[in-house]
Amino acid sequence: MLAADLAAPPRRPAPALLERPAVLWLLVGLGLAGTYLLRDASAVWRDLDLPDTDDAMRLVEVRDLLAGQPWFDLVQHRHLPPGAPPMHWSRFVDLPIAALIRLLGPVAGAQAEAAAVMLWPLLLFGLYAGLLYRGVRDLFGTTAATLALFAATQTVLVAALFGYGRIDHHNVQICTMLAMVLCLMRPACGLREGALAGGLAAFSLAVGLETLPTIACAGLGLAGAWILAGRAALPAFLGFGLALGLGGLALFSAQTAPALWRVTACDALSPPWLWLGGCAALTALAAAGLDRRLPGPGPRLALAAAAGAATLAGFAALFPDCLHGPFPGMPGIVRREWLDENREMMPLPAALAFDGPQALAVAMPVYLAALAALAAAWRERDPRRRWAWGLLGAVLTVGAVIGTTQIRGFYVAAGFVPVVAGPVLARAVALLGPAGAGRPVLRRAGALLLGLALVGKVWFALATLPALAGLRERAADPVEGCLAAAPIRALGALPPGLVLGEIYLGPHILALTRHSVVAAPYHRATEGLLASLEALKDEASLRRVAEAMGVNYIALCAPSGPFLDGSSLAAHLMRDGASRPWLERIPMQNDALAVWRVQQSAPAAARRRGASSPGA
Repeated sequence: MLAADLAAPPRRPAPALLERPAVLWLLVGLGLAGTYLLRDASAVWRDLDLPDTDDAMRLVEVRDLLAGQPWFDLVQHRHLPPGAPPMHWSRFVDLPIAALIRLLGPVAGAQAEAAAVMLWPLLLFGLYAGLLYRGVRDLFGTTAATLALFAATQTVLVAALFGYGRIDHHNVQICTMLAMVLCLMRPACGLREGALAGGLAAFSLAVGLETLPTIACAGLGLAGAWILAGRAALPAFLGFGLALGLGGLALFSAQTAPALWRVTACDALSPPWLWLGGCAALTALAAAGLDRRLPGPGPRLALAAAAGAATLAGFAALFPDCLHGPFPGMPGIVRREWLDENREMMPLPAALAFDGPQALAVAMPVYLAALAALAAAWRERDPRRRWAWGLLGAVLTVGAVIGTTQIRGFYVAAGFVPVVAGPVLARAVALLGPAGAGRPVLRRAGALLLGLALVGKVWFALATLPALAGLRERAADPVEGCLAAAPIRALGALPPGLVLGEIYLGPHILALTRHSVVAAPYHRATEGLLASLEALKDEASLRRVAEAMGVNYIALCAPSGPFLDGSSLAAHLMRDGASRPWLERIPMQNDALAVWRVQQSAPAAARRRGASSPGA
């Protein structure tokens, strides 16, 4: 019933109160005010308190680039010195942030970094909002477009990934994927729109491979449209395939050192993924060249199936390691004790157990938006609008399926929830006003409930009610205080050295101090991950690893409150109280971190002398 309403909105005799532009834009303003709180801005501006480990590591990369580290050198030389592996990230994200810091330098002075990391996500949100508004307006009208903007401020992941200090690449990927899908949803999608979408897809892959499923969904959708419609759908398919293949090759060449052009990297744009892009281009060219000889859907399906089989067979033969995912060869202990415990990699049930309100607010709007879009596509009679709803539903469904197995699968999909929420909320508003008079009460209530159910913060509020009412204790995060700027800067007051600690501490230590670190949460640096996991088993292992690696300091998240009596190594060392002959407890101004100085023997101390230098 609601899907039919979305497919053919009724004519309204007069606008309801909530349909008036002034009221709608007031809602958007309130949503923005609730998303960009002054206290969050103050924490970033005053202390450079970055929200996430990846934001901290991105800042380190940007600083290195500004300090003269070569474009192709993606090694963080204070991470696992002296032999850290290169990061798998893209300089294409480092470059605009570095340019922004340089641009703001004459105005902001020493605060140029803080100003840039505050401004960059705001600029990206402005881009996202502009794309969202125009795309929804063209398909569903201005009321739906304005309500889509409001829904974006209420979508938990969108609000989080575009918040102050979020300079990681996920927000860039959301913008590129939204732009790609909106290009393909346009009523007159042809060669130009297909080529633009393919170029955006290639850029997104250069930034990171997380968007590969979304891009594959779009490509398969275009291939399916060509199979069914023939020549009418060929221009978009051709443009997308050529731009994806050629654009990916150009971007790969621009960001990868020539010495690595033939090296397989399953976690970044490299030959395996160029193979897929190249095959997509060849398939589109074959479709264009043979179109006149393929009179019906059957022959076109046969060509597409043969091309797909050849693509997959070649991938399996040439790049067998990448069939096992982006982390081939990862030691079992690292996968079990670090990767599987990483919040981004958690399946939804584990995420619900870890932080139920947050996980529920992330997942439920994506599930419901996927169902609403697919239902609207099923009931839609206009072919172009049916294609738009179907593509949107397919992309959201892919995100929902991946997000159920790995919570980060919801990241990109969350960016599409407002595209569905806008017209759903517009329909609910219309039915609650004069245009809905005489309509069945259940239809009006159903439209309102679905609109509210697409708002992530509604789910978050509902899930936190038991804790607010005192019926259930709110889960405490034992590491949140350790990643704040104050305890990390207190550690930075010590003479520079090599720090061994929990894996997640590494990026913030690199960003806010002159120390080097053994471990940071990045899968290529297996030696550091293994060392940290081994060291934190017990005190004997800690001493063995510290001496072997020439560690100067040990930094552990200090247990407090309910964690003080825990069985962690930090709790054990702190309960003991007395300094060991090889370990000296250092009093800290901020007690969130517990820090010890390692008393190294002369040979061990000299083993990595120079490794703790400030670096670039």
